[in-house]
Amino acid sequence: MIQVTAFKWVPDFAQGSVRDIRVRWALEEAGLGYEERLIDFADQSTPAYRAQQPFGQVPAYSDDKVHMFESGAIVLWIAQKSAALMPADDAGRAMVMTWLFAAMNSVEPFVAELAGIDFFNTDKVWAVERRPEIEAALRGRLGELQDALGDNQWFANNRFSAADILMTHVLRDLRHTDIVSSFPQLFAYVVRAEARPAFQRALADQLKPFREYEAGKPETA
Repeated sequence: MIQVTAFKWVPDFAQGSVRDIRVRWALEEAGLGYEERLIDFADQSTPAYRAQQPFGQVPAYSDDKVHMFESGAIVLWIAQKSAALMPADDAGRAMVMTWLFAAMNSVEPFVAELAGIDFFNTDKVWAVERRPEIEAALRGRLGELQDALGDNQWFANNRFSAADILMTHVLRDLRHTDIVSSFPQLFAYVVRAEARPAFQRALADQLKPFREYEAGKPETA
């Protein structure tokens, strides 16, 4: 049985962004069932969990054959076994892998730096000075990304694939801003991806324990 670790709760800004959603979405698209193993922040530093995930993050993944960590690697592993996420021909598979890594290496670092400023460092002098520079660089990269997408619906040979799971998740991490809406084709791309039933199921499954946790918290005076 496939098992995926996820958090019992995260703050509002992270809900819908925690990277287990990438794996959940891939499994939903592939039609593969799984069970979630919920952990809290205290579990992250335990020797038992560090044996599964050396950095204490989520997700960790296991099935009947492998134990893995790193969401991109897990999504790629799932994709290699699913025609829904990766085509059978070598050229098609190569293009999926290319765009999957592009999402993580050529786009995500810009997004992550901006999000790090906006969520954790807004009161820092260096952050105020740095933010315009990183936003300008990010907009430049998104312009290149939109040019690459062109009139296509999806990135790898205009066929939905694992690459779109990674790319959509990366772009969703800008939803606290209006940046993606400045790029009409990318904005439509994200909306199209989020409308997929598999994504909607993955998102609901990630959010469910957060809602249950919040419902069970005692009220403060």
